[in-house]
Amino acid sequence: MNQRSGHTVAEVVQKLEYYCSYQERCHLEVNEKLKSFSITPQEKDQIIVHLIHNSFLNEERFASVFAMSKFHQKKWGKIRIKNELKARKISDFLIAKSLKEIPYDEYETTFEMLSEKFWDSIAEKNMLKKRKNFCDYLLRKGWESDWIYDRVKKFEQTH
Repeated sequence: MNQRSGHTVAEVVQKLEYYCSYQERCHLEVNEKLKSFSITPQEKDQIIVHLIHNSFLNEERFASVFAMSKFHQKKWGKIRIKNELKARKISDFLIAKSLKEIPYDEYETTFEMLSEKFWDSIAEKNMLKKRKNFCDYLLRKGWESDWIYDRVKKFEQTH
């Protein structure tokens, strides 16, 4: 038993198996969680190897699930998803792979619906302020700037 934390390695493994099983986790999140236990670097490595070996921890699966869920649930664009994955220390290869899994037609349709809905929801009468509000919102959501500026030009011409 590890005297500093009061937890055995087996207990920490069990807690982390649960932590990883109810939601996909990346290595960074697991490492942060491991800091809450007073364990040696060797024990930490042993636990991470165990989690990977037993499919509790899988960066590729994490990146894929993260990208699809943020796209579907929060309507994030690929730029925001990419930046959020980079912040979690996911490799460029896995980021690119996970972004390719988002179907282009669905991505385009989501952008069109989101932009239309948001444009119509802006009560601002001053067109410059409305345009800025619209562009800022979609840029924060991580959509491509050329798409946003093309879309705002279309709205200004038709509304």
